[in-house]
Amino acid sequence: MLKITVKGKSPVWGERCMIADNATLAGDITMGNDCSIWFGAVLRADVDKIVMGDRCNVQDLACIHQTAGGAAVLGNDVSLGHGAVVHAATIHDGALIGMNAVVLDHAEVGRGSIVAAGAVVVGGTKIPDGEIWGGIPARFIKKTALGQAEKYAKNYLTIKEWY
Repeated sequence: MLKITVKGKSPVWGERCMIADNATLAGDITMGNDCSIWFGAVLRADVDKIVMGDRCNVQDLACIHQTAGGAAVLGNDVSLGHGAVVHAATIHDGALIGMNAVVLDHAEVGRGSIVAAGAVVVGGTKIPDGEIWGGIPARFIKKTALGQAEKYAKNYLTIKEWY
């Protein structure tokens, strides 16, 4: 992996994390236990911080960035699909951000919610717990089934062990 210190701050992570050789982690990043950062993912915390809980997975080519005065925060058991972008937003426990979806500044994705593949969650949007949102701009589609989003985080706990 490429680990870069920015303005005296370096990424730190907990136990049993898997970070791919070509992932990039730069700046003020704090990551919990059992996380996985996959191939080509970029986490860049140069003007504010990135905080991740336990058991998060940031899949291939996903990007997490922040903005001055706006950290990027992921709770526990969060999944970011391939190519997803989270920019200065808060993703609560057990949520899933689908492939190539974008979540913009100061948006919040509720517990166990799903942002559908390719959706764009505009800045400041508040997605309630247990909902699926999709489209551009993202809008409510339906309620999630119990545990629907969280199962992806559980799957990635197994997959990371293969590496």
